[in-house]
Amino acid sequence: MEMPIPNADVIARKARVVSRLQDVLPPDAVIHDERETRAYECDALTAYRCPPMVAVLPSSTDEVSKVLRICFEEGVPVVPRGSGTSLAGGALPTADCVILGVARMNDVLDTDYDNRIIQVQTGRTNLSVTGAVEENGFFYAPDPSSQLACAIAGNIAMNSGGAHCLKYGVTTNNLMGVTMVMMDGEVVEVGGGHLDAGGLDLLGLICGSEGQLGVVTEATLRILPKPEGARPVLMGFDDNEVAGACVSDIIKAGVLPVAIEFMDRPCIEATEAFAKAGYPMCEALLIVEVEGSDAEIDHQLSLIMDIARRHNPVELRESKSAEESAKIWLGRKSAFGAMGQINDYMCLDGTIPVSSLPMVLRRIAEMSEQFGLKVGNVFHAGDGNMHPLILFDANKPGDLELCEEFGAEILKLCVEVGGCLTGEHGVGIEKRDLMHVQYAQADLEAQMIVKDVFDPAWLLNPAKVFPLDSSEARREMAVAAE
Repeated sequence: MEMPIPNADVIARKARVVSRLQDVLPPDAVIHDERETRAYECDALTAYRCPPMVAVLPSSTDEVSKVLRICFEEGVPVVPRGSGTSLAGGALPTADCVILGVARMNDVLDTDYDNRIIQVQTGRTNLSVTGAVEENGFFYAPDPSSQLACAIAGNIAMNSGGAHCLKYGVTTNNLMGVTMVMMDGEVVEVGGGHLDAGGLDLLGLICGSEGQLGVVTEATLRILPKPEGARPVLMGFDDNEVAGACVSDIIKAGVLPVAIEFMDRPCIEATEAFAKAGYPMCEALLIVEVEGSDAEIDHQLSLIMDIARRHNPVELRESKSAEESAKIWLGRKSAFGAMGQINDYMCLDGTIPVSSLPMVLRRIAEMSEQFGLKVGNVFHAGDGNMHPLILFDANKPGDLELCEEFGAEILKLCVEVGGCLTGEHGVGIEKRDLMHVQYAQADLEAQMIVKDVFDPAWLLNPAKVFPLDSSEARREMAVAAE
Protein backbone atom coordinates (compact mmCIF):
# COMPACT_ATOMS: atom_id res chain seq x y z
CA MET A 1 0.00 0.00 0.00
CA GLU A 2 1.35 3.43 -0.94
CA MET A 3 1.97 5.87 1.88
CA PRO A 4 0.07 9.20 1.63
CA ILE A 5 2.23 12.13 0.56
CA PRO A 6 2.43 14.79 3.32
CA ASN A 7 1.35 18.26 2.30
CA ALA A 8 3.66 21.27 2.40
CA ASP A 9 2.34 22.54 5.75
CA VAL A 10 2.94 19.18 7.44
CA ILE A 11 6.46 18.97 6.01
CA ALA A 12 7.27 22.52 7.11
CA ARG A 13 5.92 21.93 10.62
CA LYS A 14 7.94 18.75 11.04
CA ALA A 15 11.09 20.51 9.84
CA ARG A 16 10.56 23.35 12.32
CA VAL A 17 9.91 20.97 15.26
CA VAL A 18 12.93 18.80 14.38
CA SER A 19 15.16 21.88 14.13
CA ARG A 20 14.06 23.15 17.54
CA LEU A 21 14.51 19.73 19.14
CA GLN A 22 18.00 19.41 17.65
CA ASP A 23 18.87 22.73 19.30
CA VAL A 24 18.35 21.26 22.79
CA LEU A 25 19.31 17.58 22.34
CA PRO A 26 22.38 15.73 21.01
CA PRO A 27 22.17 14.87 17.29
CA ASP A 28 21.59 11.14 17.90
CA ALA A 29 18.75 11.86 20.34
CA VAL A 30 16.37 13.21 17.68
CA ILE A 31 15.08 10.51 15.32
CA HIS A 32 13.11 11.84 12.38
CA ASP A 33 13.96 9.68 9.36
CA GLU A 34 10.78 7.80 8.41
CA ARG A 35 12.59 4.46 8.24
CA GLU A 36 14.02 4.91 11.74
CA THR A 37 10.83 6.15 13.37
CA ARG A 38 9.18 2.83 12.48
CA ALA A 39 11.04 1.33 15.43
CA TYR A 40 8.57 3.29 17.59
CA GLU A 41 5.38 2.60 15.62
CA CYS A 42 3.88 0.28 18.25
CA ASP A 43 4.36 -1.24 21.67
CA ALA A 44 3.63 -4.85 22.70
CA LEU A 45 0.04 -4.52 21.42
CA THR A 46 1.41 -5.04 17.92
CA ALA A 47 -1.98 -5.28 16.21
CA TYR A 48 -1.94 -1.47 16.02
CA ARG A 49 0.86 0.54 14.41
CA CYS A 50 1.47 4.18 13.51
CA PRO A 51 4.94 5.72 13.01
CA PRO A 52 5.37 8.97 14.96
CA MET A 53 6.42 12.26 13.41
CA VAL A 54 9.59 12.31 15.54
CA ALA A 55 11.09 10.29 18.38
CA VAL A 56 13.41 11.82 21.00
CA LEU A 57 15.65 10.16 23.58
CA PRO A 58 16.55 12.66 26.31
CA SER A 59 19.04 11.79 29.05
CA SER A 60 17.94 14.04 31.92
CA THR A 61 14.99 15.78 33.50
CA ASP A 62 16.29 19.07 32.13
CA GLU A 63 16.29 17.74 28.58
CA VAL A 64 12.76 16.36 29.03
CA SER A 65 11.66 19.79 30.24
CA LYS A 66 13.11 21.48 27.15
CA VAL A 67 11.47 18.94 24.82
CA LEU A 68 8.05 19.35 26.41
CA ARG A 69 8.32 23.14 26.37
CA ILE A 70 9.00 23.08 22.63
CA CYS A 71 6.14 20.66 21.95
CA PHE A 72 3.81 22.77 24.10
CA GLU A 73 4.69 25.93 22.18
CA GLU A 74 4.27 24.15 18.85
CA GLY A 75 1.03 22.41 19.87
CA VAL A 76 2.57 18.99 19.16
CA PRO A 77 1.17 15.93 21.01
CA VAL A 78 3.67 13.91 23.08
CA VAL A 79 3.52 10.17 23.77
CA PRO A 80 5.76 9.12 26.71
CA ARG A 81 7.43 5.74 26.24
CA GLY A 82 9.32 3.53 28.66
CA SER A 83 10.50 0.24 27.15
CA GLY A 84 7.50 -0.25 24.86
CA THR A 85 6.27 -3.38 26.66
CA SER A 86 2.70 -2.09 27.14
CA LEU A 87 0.10 -4.71 26.26
CA ALA A 88 -2.72 -2.15 26.08
CA GLY A 89 -1.35 0.20 23.43
CA GLY A 90 -0.33 2.70 26.09
CA ALA A 91 2.63 3.95 24.03
CA LEU A 92 1.00 3.82 20.59
CA PRO A 93 1.95 6.98 18.64
CA THR A 94 -0.18 9.24 16.53
CA ALA A 95 1.17 10.39 13.16
CA ASP A 96 1.59 13.99 14.35
CA CYS A 97 3.21 13.23 17.71
CA VAL A 98 6.65 13.23 19.28
CA ILE A 99 7.53 9.98 21.03
CA LEU A 100 9.46 10.83 24.20
CA GLY A 101 11.44 7.73 25.19
CA VAL A 102 13.19 7.56 28.55
CA ALA A 103 15.41 4.54 27.75
CA ARG A 104 18.63 6.58 28.13
CA MET A 105 17.57 7.77 31.58
CA ASN A 106 18.63 4.68 33.51
CA ASP A 107 20.93 5.83 36.32
CA VAL A 108 20.68 5.11 40.04
CA LEU A 109 20.68 8.58 41.62
CA ASP A 110 20.78 7.69 45.31
CA THR A 111 20.49 4.70 47.63
CA ASP A 112 19.55 4.99 51.31
CA TYR A 113 19.60 1.60 53.01
CA ASP A 114 18.84 3.03 56.47
CA ASN A 115 15.54 4.41 55.21
CA ARG A 116 15.08 1.60 52.66
CA ILE A 117 14.70 3.74 49.55
CA ILE A 118 16.37 4.06 46.18
CA GLN A 119 16.08 6.95 43.73
CA VAL A 120 16.38 6.11 40.03
CA GLN A 121 15.80 7.64 36.65
CA THR A 122 12.64 6.06 35.28
CA GLY A 123 14.20 4.54 32.17
CA ARG A 124 15.84 1.97 34.43
CA THR A 125 14.43 -1.51 34.02
CA ASN A 126 12.43 -3.10 36.81
CA LEU A 127 14.78 -6.02 37.41
CA SER A 128 17.88 -3.82 37.44
CA VAL A 129 16.50 -1.92 40.46
CA THR A 130 16.83 -5.12 42.47
CA GLY A 131 20.17 -5.70 40.76
CA ALA A 132 21.45 -2.43 42.20
CA VAL A 133 20.69 -3.37 45.81
CA GLU A 134 20.70 -7.17 46.08
CA GLU A 135 24.35 -7.41 47.12
CA ASN A 136 23.34 -5.51 50.25
CA GLY A 137 20.45 -7.87 50.97
CA PHE A 138 17.58 -5.80 49.53
CA PHE A 139 15.15 -6.11 46.63
CA TYR A 140 12.42 -4.16 44.82
CA ALA A 141 9.14 -6.03 45.21
CA PRO A 142 6.95 -5.40 42.11
CA ASP A 143 7.89 -8.02 39.53
CA PRO A 144 5.92 -7.94 36.25
CA SER A 145 6.57 -10.86 33.90
CA SER A 146 8.37 -8.41 31.61
CA GLN A 147 10.60 -7.18 34.45
CA LEU A 148 13.78 -7.95 32.51
CA ALA A 149 12.77 -5.32 29.92
CA CYS A 150 10.00 -3.08 31.28
CA ALA A 151 10.96 0.36 32.60
CA ILE A 152 10.03 1.95 35.92
CA ALA A 153 8.40 4.76 33.90
CA GLY A 154 5.88 2.33 32.41
CA ASN A 155 5.41 0.57 35.75
CA ILE A 156 4.39 3.89 37.29
CA ALA A 157 2.20 4.83 34.33
CA MET A 158 0.24 1.56 34.50
CA ASN A 159 0.61 0.83 38.25
CA SER A 160 2.14 -2.53 37.39
CA GLY A 161 2.13 -5.48 39.75
CA GLY A 162 3.52 -8.95 39.21
CA ALA A 163 3.49 -12.38 40.74
CA HIS A 164 4.46 -11.23 44.23
CA CYS A 165 1.97 -8.36 44.53
CA LEU A 166 -0.33 -10.49 46.69
CA LYS A 167 1.96 -9.87 49.65
CA TYR A 168 3.94 -6.77 48.68
CA GLY A 169 1.42 -4.77 46.68
CA VAL A 170 1.71 -3.17 43.26
CA THR A 171 3.74 -0.13 42.17
CA THR A 172 1.65 2.40 44.09
CA ASN A 173 2.44 0.54 47.33
CA ASN A 174 6.17 0.79 46.63
CA LEU A 175 6.41 4.30 45.17
CA MET A 176 7.52 7.06 47.56
CA GLY A 177 8.02 10.05 45.30
CA VAL A 178 8.45 11.28 41.74
CA THR A 179 9.97 14.06 39.71
CA MET A 180 7.48 14.89 36.97
CA VAL A 181 7.67 17.29 34.05
CA MET A 182 4.44 19.01 33.08
CA MET A 183 3.45 19.53 29.45
CA ASP A 184 4.61 23.15 29.53
CA GLY A 185 8.06 22.10 30.78
CA GLU A 186 7.57 22.90 34.47
CA VAL A 187 9.33 20.40 36.78
CA VAL A 188 7.49 19.37 39.94
CA GLU A 189 8.44 17.18 42.89
CA VAL A 190 5.80 15.00 44.54
CA GLY A 191 6.46 12.92 47.65
CA GLY A 192 9.98 11.77 48.43
CA GLY A 193 11.93 9.80 50.98
CA HIS A 194 9.26 9.93 53.67
CA LEU A 195 6.26 7.76 54.38
CA ASP A 196 3.36 10.06 53.49
CA ALA A 197 3.21 13.58 52.15
CA GLY A 198 0.66 16.02 53.57
CA GLY A 199 -2.24 17.40 51.57
CA LEU A 200 -3.80 15.86 48.50
CA ASP A 201 -2.65 12.38 47.48
CA LEU A 202 -1.08 13.56 44.22
CA LEU A 203 1.30 10.60 44.17
CA GLY A 204 -1.66 8.22 44.16
CA LEU A 205 -3.15 10.24 41.31
CA ILE A 206 0.03 10.14 39.23
CA CYS A 207 0.68 6.41 39.66
CA GLY A 208 -1.55 4.70 37.12
CA SER A 209 -2.33 7.88 35.16
CA GLU A 210 -0.85 6.43 31.92
CA GLY A 211 1.13 9.51 30.89
CA GLN A 212 -1.99 11.70 30.87
CA LEU A 213 -0.74 14.19 33.47
CA GLY A 214 3.01 14.54 32.96
CA VAL A 215 6.25 12.70 32.21
CA VAL A 216 7.79 11.03 35.27
CA THR A 217 11.59 11.22 34.95
CA GLU A 218 12.80 10.19 38.43
CA ALA A 219 11.29 7.96 41.10
CA THR A 220 11.95 7.24 44.75
CA LEU A 221 11.13 3.59 45.39
CA ARG A 222 10.76 1.48 48.49
CA ILE A 223 13.29 -1.35 48.80
CA LEU A 224 12.86 -4.23 51.23
CA PRO A 225 15.21 -6.64 53.02
CA LYS A 226 15.32 -9.97 51.25
CA PRO A 227 13.37 -12.64 53.16
CA GLU A 228 15.25 -15.43 54.91
CA GLY A 229 13.94 -17.92 52.41
CA ALA A 230 11.15 -18.72 49.97
CA ARG A 231 9.68 -21.96 48.70
CA PRO A 232 7.02 -22.70 46.07
CA VAL A 233 4.72 -25.67 45.77
CA LEU A 234 3.18 -26.95 42.52
CA MET A 235 -0.45 -28.06 42.53
CA GLY A 236 -1.99 -29.84 39.54
CA PHE A 237 -5.75 -30.21 39.08
CA ASP A 238 -7.94 -31.89 36.50
CA ASP A 239 -10.35 -28.95 36.28
CA ASN A 240 -9.95 -25.15 36.04
CA GLU A 241 -12.88 -24.49 38.34
CA VAL A 242 -11.47 -26.80 41.02
CA ALA A 243 -8.16 -24.92 40.89
CA GLY A 244 -10.06 -21.63 41.21
CA ALA A 245 -11.96 -22.97 44.21
CA CYS A 246 -8.65 -23.99 45.83
CA VAL A 247 -7.33 -20.42 45.43
CA SER A 248 -10.51 -19.03 46.99
CA ASP A 249 -10.21 -21.41 49.94
CA ILE A 250 -6.56 -20.51 50.57
CA ILE A 251 -7.43 -16.81 50.72
CA LYS A 252 -10.50 -17.43 52.91
CA ALA A 253 -8.34 -19.42 55.35
CA GLY A 254 -6.36 -16.27 56.15
CA VAL A 255 -3.06 -17.63 54.87
CA LEU A 256 -1.02 -15.01 53.00
CA PRO A 257 1.36 -16.56 50.46
CA VAL A 258 3.71 -14.23 48.65
CA ALA A 259 2.24 -15.41 45.34
CA ILE A 260 -0.49 -17.64 43.87
CA GLU A 261 -0.14 -18.11 40.11
CA PHE A 262 -2.53 -19.97 37.79
CA MET A 263 -1.90 -21.64 34.41
CA ASP A 264 -4.25 -23.82 32.37
CA ARG A 265 -3.42 -26.68 30.00
CA PRO A 266 -2.70 -24.65 26.84
CA CYS A 267 -0.25 -22.49 28.80
CA ILE A 268 1.25 -25.47 30.62
CA GLU A 269 1.92 -27.31 27.36
CA ALA A 270 3.42 -24.28 25.61
CA THR A 271 5.53 -23.31 28.61
CA GLU A 272 6.82 -26.83 29.21
CA ALA A 273 7.94 -27.14 25.60
CA PHE A 274 9.64 -23.73 25.85
CA ALA A 275 11.19 -23.69 29.35
CA LYS A 276 11.13 -27.39 30.36
CA ALA A 277 10.26 -26.47 33.93
CA GLY A 278 9.01 -29.97 34.82
CA TYR A 279 5.35 -29.02 35.06
CA PRO A 280 2.76 -31.82 35.29
CA MET A 281 0.49 -32.22 32.26
CA CYS A 282 -2.90 -31.42 33.78
CA GLU A 283 -5.86 -29.09 33.19
CA ALA A 284 -4.82 -26.43 35.70
CA LEU A 285 -1.66 -25.63 37.63
CA LEU A 286 -1.15 -23.46 40.68
CA ILE A 287 2.21 -22.15 41.89
CA VAL A 288 1.94 -21.08 45.51
CA GLU A 289 4.99 -19.56 47.20
CA VAL A 290 5.55 -18.57 50.82
CA GLU A 291 8.42 -16.74 52.51
CA GLY A 292 10.10 -16.55 55.91
CA SER A 293 12.25 -18.73 58.11
CA ASP A 294 12.32 -22.49 57.51
CA ALA A 295 9.87 -22.98 60.38
CA GLU A 296 7.48 -20.33 59.01
CA ILE A 297 7.65 -21.79 55.52
CA ASP A 298 7.01 -25.32 56.78
CA HIS A 299 3.99 -24.16 58.82
CA GLN A 300 2.42 -22.11 55.99
CA LEU A 301 2.97 -24.78 53.36
CA SER A 302 1.48 -27.40 55.66
CA LEU A 303 -1.73 -25.37 55.92
CA ILE A 304 -1.82 -24.64 52.19
CA MET A 305 -1.18 -28.24 51.16
CA ASP A 306 -3.91 -29.46 53.52
CA ILE A 307 -6.35 -27.12 51.75
CA ALA A 308 -5.14 -28.35 48.36
CA ARG A 309 -5.66 -32.00 49.30
CA ARG A 310 -9.35 -31.32 49.91
CA HIS A 311 -9.63 -30.54 46.19
CA ASN A 312 -8.06 -33.85 45.10
CA PRO A 313 -5.02 -32.56 43.20
CA VAL A 314 -3.51 -34.81 40.57
CA GLU A 315 -0.09 -33.59 41.67
CA LEU A 316 1.17 -31.81 44.80
CA ARG A 317 4.90 -31.13 44.71
CA GLU A 318 6.94 -28.99 47.11
CA SER A 319 10.22 -27.55 45.84
CA LYS A 320 13.26 -29.18 47.44
CA SER A 321 16.02 -26.82 46.31
CA ALA A 322 16.80 -23.31 45.13
CA GLU A 323 17.45 -24.71 41.67
CA GLU A 324 14.03 -26.36 41.53
CA SER A 325 12.36 -23.15 42.73
CA ALA A 326 14.12 -21.12 40.04
CA LYS A 327 12.99 -23.61 37.41
CA ILE A 328 9.38 -23.41 38.58
CA TRP A 329 9.41 -19.61 38.30
CA LEU A 330 11.25 -19.67 34.97
CA GLY A 331 8.29 -21.54 33.53
CA ARG A 332 5.76 -19.00 34.83
CA LYS A 333 7.83 -15.99 33.73
CA SER A 334 8.19 -17.54 30.27
CA ALA A 335 4.48 -18.17 29.74
CA PHE A 336 3.68 -15.15 27.55
CA GLY A 337 6.72 -15.69 25.34
CA ALA A 338 6.02 -19.41 25.08
CA MET A 339 2.44 -18.80 23.95
CA GLY A 340 3.68 -16.28 21.42
CA GLN A 341 5.80 -18.95 19.76
CA ILE A 342 2.77 -21.04 18.84
CA ASN A 343 0.05 -18.46 18.07
CA ASP A 344 -0.95 -14.83 17.77
CA TYR A 345 -2.75 -13.81 20.93
CA MET A 346 -4.26 -10.85 22.72
CA CYS A 347 -3.49 -10.66 26.44
CA LEU A 348 -6.29 -9.24 28.58
CA ASP A 349 -6.03 -7.77 32.06
CA GLY A 350 -9.19 -7.69 34.15
CA THR A 351 -9.58 -8.12 37.88
CA ILE A 352 -12.26 -9.99 39.80
CA PRO A 353 -13.03 -10.93 43.41
CA VAL A 354 -11.14 -14.13 44.20
CA SER A 355 -14.39 -15.81 45.24
CA SER A 356 -15.64 -15.39 41.66
CA LEU A 357 -12.74 -17.29 40.07
CA PRO A 358 -14.54 -20.62 39.52
CA MET A 359 -17.58 -18.99 37.89
CA VAL A 360 -15.53 -16.61 35.72
CA LEU A 361 -13.29 -19.43 34.47
CA ARG A 362 -16.38 -21.43 33.55
CA ARG A 363 -17.91 -18.48 31.68
CA ILE A 364 -14.65 -17.83 29.78
CA ALA A 365 -14.66 -21.46 28.65
CA GLU A 366 -18.28 -21.11 27.50
CA MET A 367 -17.49 -17.90 25.62
CA SER A 368 -14.50 -19.59 24.00
CA GLU A 369 -16.89 -22.12 22.48
CA GLN A 370 -19.30 -19.36 21.48
CA PHE A 371 -16.66 -17.28 19.65
CA GLY A 372 -14.72 -20.24 18.27
CA LEU A 373 -11.41 -18.93 19.63
CA LYS A 374 -9.22 -20.79 22.11
CA VAL A 375 -8.10 -19.19 25.36
CA GLY A 376 -5.04 -19.77 27.50
CA ASN A 377 -5.34 -18.62 31.11
CA VAL A 378 -2.29 -17.48 33.07
CA PHE A 379 -2.70 -14.96 35.86
CA HIS A 380 -2.09 -13.75 39.40
CA ALA A 381 -4.81 -15.78 41.05
CA GLY A 382 -4.15 -14.58 44.58
CA ASP A 383 -5.44 -11.07 43.91
CA GLY A 384 -7.84 -11.98 41.10
CA ASN A 385 -5.79 -10.29 38.36
CA MET A 386 -6.84 -12.26 35.26
CA HIS A 387 -4.72 -12.50 32.08
CA PRO A 388 -6.69 -14.57 29.54
CA LEU A 389 -4.74 -15.03 26.30
CA ILE A 390 -7.17 -15.16 23.37
CA LEU A 391 -5.59 -17.03 20.46
CA PHE A 392 -6.31 -15.82 16.93
CA ASP A 393 -4.81 -15.71 13.43
CA ALA A 394 -3.57 -12.21 12.58
CA ASN A 395 -3.50 -13.19 8.89
CA LYS A 396 -7.13 -14.32 8.80
CA PRO A 397 -9.54 -11.52 7.86
CA GLY A 398 -11.94 -10.76 10.68
CA ASP A 399 -10.10 -12.77 13.32
CA LEU A 400 -8.66 -9.72 15.12
CA GLU A 401 -12.07 -8.07 15.27
CA LEU A 402 -13.62 -11.30 16.61
CA CYS A 403 -10.84 -11.52 19.19
CA GLU A 404 -11.51 -7.95 20.31
CA GLU A 405 -15.23 -8.64 20.61
CA PHE A 406 -14.51 -11.73 22.71
CA GLY A 407 -12.08 -9.77 24.89
CA ALA A 408 -14.64 -7.04 25.47
CA GLU A 409 -17.14 -9.62 26.71
CA ILE A 410 -14.58 -11.03 29.18
CA LEU A 411 -13.83 -7.55 30.53
CA LYS A 412 -17.53 -6.77 30.85
CA LEU A 413 -17.87 -9.99 32.85
CA CYS A 414 -15.06 -8.86 35.17
CA VAL A 415 -16.92 -5.62 35.92
CA GLU A 416 -20.23 -7.47 36.27
CA VAL A 417 -18.91 -9.67 39.10
CA GLY A 418 -17.50 -6.70 41.00
CA GLY A 419 -14.05 -6.37 39.45
CA CYS A 420 -12.62 -3.80 37.06
CA LEU A 421 -11.27 -3.38 33.53
CA THR A 422 -7.58 -3.45 34.39
CA GLY A 423 -5.28 -4.61 37.13
CA GLU A 424 -1.82 -3.65 35.86
CA HIS A 425 -1.74 -3.27 32.07
CA GLY A 426 -3.68 -0.02 32.00
CA VAL A 427 -6.45 1.14 29.70
CA GLY A 428 -4.42 2.52 26.78
CA ILE A 429 -6.31 2.19 23.52
CA GLU A 430 -7.37 -1.39 24.22
CA LYS A 431 -10.05 -0.58 26.82
CA ARG A 432 -10.72 3.13 26.29
CA ASP A 433 -14.13 2.55 24.70
CA LEU A 434 -15.11 0.14 27.49
CA MET A 435 -14.59 2.76 30.21
CA HIS A 436 -18.33 3.48 30.19
CA VAL A 437 -18.90 -0.12 31.30
CA GLN A 438 -17.19 0.58 34.62
CA TYR A 439 -17.80 4.31 35.01
CA ALA A 440 -20.86 6.51 34.70
CA GLN A 441 -20.52 9.57 32.48
CA ALA A 442 -20.24 11.78 35.57
CA ASP A 443 -17.29 9.68 36.77
CA LEU A 444 -15.53 10.00 33.42
CA GLU A 445 -16.20 13.73 33.40
CA ALA A 446 -14.56 14.07 36.83
CA GLN A 447 -11.48 12.23 35.57
CA MET A 448 -11.29 14.41 32.47
CA ILE A 449 -11.52 17.55 34.59
CA VAL A 450 -8.39 16.38 36.41
CA LYS A 451 -6.60 16.04 33.06
CA ASP A 452 -7.82 19.54 32.17
CA VAL A 453 -5.92 20.86 35.19
CA PHE A 454 -2.64 19.06 34.46
CA ASP A 455 -2.76 19.16 30.65
CA PRO A 456 -5.19 21.89 29.52
CA ALA A 457 -4.27 21.52 25.82
CA TRP A 458 -4.77 17.73 25.93
CA LEU A 459 -1.39 17.11 24.29
CA LEU A 460 -0.13 14.29 26.53
CA ASN A 461 -0.62 10.72 25.31
CA PRO A 462 -3.58 11.48 23.04
CA ALA A 463 -6.40 9.04 22.20
CA LYS A 464 -5.75 6.89 25.29
CA VAL A 465 -7.72 5.98 28.45
CA PHE A 466 -10.87 8.01 27.78
CA PRO A 467 -13.49 7.02 25.16
CA LEU A 468 -12.23 8.34 21.84
CA ASP A 469 -15.19 10.60 21.12
CA SER A 470 -14.84 12.23 24.56
CA SER A 471 -11.09 12.81 24.31
CA GLU A 472 -11.34 14.18 20.77
CA ALA A 473 -14.10 16.59 21.84
CA ARG A 474 -11.94 17.72 24.77
CA ARG A 475 -8.98 18.32 22.48
CA GLU A 476 -11.12 20.31 20.04
CA MET A 477 -12.37 22.48 22.92
CA ALA A 478 -8.78 23.10 24.02
CA VAL A 479 -7.72 24.11 20.51
CA ALA A 480 -10.73 26.42 20.15
CA ALA A 481 -9.87 28.11 23.43
CA GLU A 482 -6.29 28.92 22.35
